[in-house]
Amino acid sequence: MQASEDSSRQEPATRRRRTGGRSARVRTQVLEAVGALLLEAGYDGLTVDAVAERAGVHRTTVYRRWRDVGHLLADVLDTASDDTWTPPDTGSLEDDLTALNQEVYEALAGGGPNLTMALIAAGFRSPEAAAALSRFWDDRYARCAAVVTRAADRGELPGPADSRALLIAATAPLYHELLLIRAVPDPTLPHRAARVAAAAARAGTFSTPQ
Repeated sequence: MQASEDSSRQEPATRRRRTGGRSARVRTQVLEAVGALLLEAGYDGLTVDAVAERAGVHRTTVYRRWRDVGHLLADVLDTASDDTWTPPDTGSLEDDLTALNQEVYEALAGGGPNLTMALIAAGFRSPEAAAALSRFWDDRYARCAAVVTRAADRGELPGPADSRALLIAATAPLYHELLLIRAVPDPTLPHRAARVAAAAARAGTFSTPQ
């Protein structure tokens, strides 16, 4: 992805400065409106004017703070990382991976409109959303590295391992089946994918030089 000619303009103001009070309320209203409209009308139906109307704020407020749809979507995705989520610690690598996969499964296989899928799809239409989506994945992989570190410390692995490669191997079947080919959801998939990835990790597939 090409870098912006002016990175200070490319980065949304909300990414640079968190504020409280009325500003925070407006941001919450606007980002909730973005999510609702994205589900109702898709990326092509998402406009700044429509977001302002749904949020109940003046259009100039939205244009001044976010400028365009791409930055609105980016802020929604960046907000997803403003949490205290940590990966589960079940006591074993396979069970940790299964628990992670179960969260992915529930996010992708839930009935009705799916905001997770809509945001991922928007990443293919907007450079700003794509960059924010990459930041989100980087954040989640960094947090989930603890799963692999704990497994190595427990002696489940032959040594240090590439956590990102292992986590991708564990979760990839879910994204492929549920997001790409839209297969009928199979509730056994989270554990099956985790079991295969854990077995590969124990065999040293993801080992890194010591």
